Amino acid sequence: MSDTPPQTPGFDDMTRDIAEVPAVEVLVTVAVNLMSAAAVKLGLTEEGDKYKDLDEARKLVHALAGLLDASTTEISSFHAAPLRDGLKSLQLAFREASLVPDEPGQGPGEKYTGPLYG
Repeated sequence: MSDTPPQTPGFDDMTRDIAEVPAVEVLVTVAVNLMSAAAVKLGLTEEGDKYKDLDEARKLVHALAGLLDASTTEISSFHAAPLRDGLKSLQLAFREASLVPDEPGQGPGEKYTGPLYG
């Protein structure tokens, strides 16, 4: 066993790595991370209600909707379509999980996507 601490990447190494990643890939990665976190906070994972927190889920879904709205012209429909579908699924899951559902147009992200009925 070695006493040498593991090497951690320096700032220059991380900057160089991120510089090689296309913006679309960064946007999609962030969107997928927001979707995953929202799904956990909605209780949609194997753990179910263990991590369910609708207040946190609302924030994540709203942020995802804002990101997708802002990046619509920057990412192709190839990338945007499945992200929009995922967002809508999360919005519907939020509405279903809420004891007192928001009025159409008042749910998380609906400021960006328009009213959701369901």
